[in-house]
Amino acid sequence: VQLMESGGGSVQAGGSLRLSCATSGRTWDTYALGWFRQAPGKERDFVAAISGGDTTTYYADSVKGRFTISRDNAKRTVNLQMNSLKPEDTAVYFCAARGAGPVATMEKSEYIFWGQGTQVTVSA
Repeated sequence: VQLMESGGGSVQAGGSLRLSCATSGRTWDTYALGWFRQAPGKERDFVAAISGGDTTTYYADSVKGRFTISRDNAKRTVNLQMNSLKPEDTAVYFCAARGAGPVATMEKSEYIFWGQGTQVTVSA
């Protein structure tokens, strides 16, 4: 299983970016997918997740109302639309796939497949 993120970059506060994660290696449309982020010197934190099947979504409180997660099963991608970006959103963003089951979770340990990450930098 391989996950590869794209779409990171630098933007001013208030701007938008769209991250995409391409997947390969298994039939994954029934598995939960998520986005996490890690700022320098900090833990990797949950950002958003989407279930397989019914595509229920979950968000961290810090991004609720600004970020939107979606998945395109035909293209085998999971996307993260980020609007109204803030300097505190600066981090390396990782996509992840849960090891088993369609139910999305905020628990990092449930995700066993990870991408390499893409840098997002938001300047004031």
